[in-house]
Amino acid sequence: MDLAVGTIVEGKVTGITKFGAFVALPEGKSGMVHISEVASSFVSDIKDFLQEGQTVKVKVISIDQAGRINLSIKKAQPQEPRQERAGGFAPRQPRFQRTSAPRGRAAQPPKDPATMSFEDKLKAFMSDSESRQADVRHATDRKNGSRRRR
Repeated sequence: MDLAVGTIVEGKVTGITKFGAFVALPEGKSGMVHISEVASSFVSDIKDFLQEGQTVKVKVISIDQAGRINLSIKKAQPQEPRQERAGGFAPRQPRFQRTSAPRGRAAQPPKDPATMSFEDKLKAFMSDSESRQADVRHATDRKNGSRRRR
């Protein structure tokens, strides 16, 4: 069996380091699973997830020119559908779609971005950008204690 990027194989953990685990693959080859590719959750200590001698399913992520094989355990597992949390953040909207008006301006009904021309989108972006930059400059000037000179 020739190892190619994207193939899923079984291997045996032969060594564990603080940055990853080495896995023996078929045909006498070996590869490394980086600590970030062990689980979909945060891994502070790899020994909480793997032990030497353990058999694991791994996916070949890449093979570099030196012949080193990079593996992933989390990508070899079936993907779980993402679940929306009730208290989670809303997806970010483009600036020209936001419904709240910047300070000091009356709210205008948002336009559908699919029907807006490029010039309209650019105009909306530039006005929003200038407003944000003015707010940042104002806040920075006050923090630095700089004042207008007479």
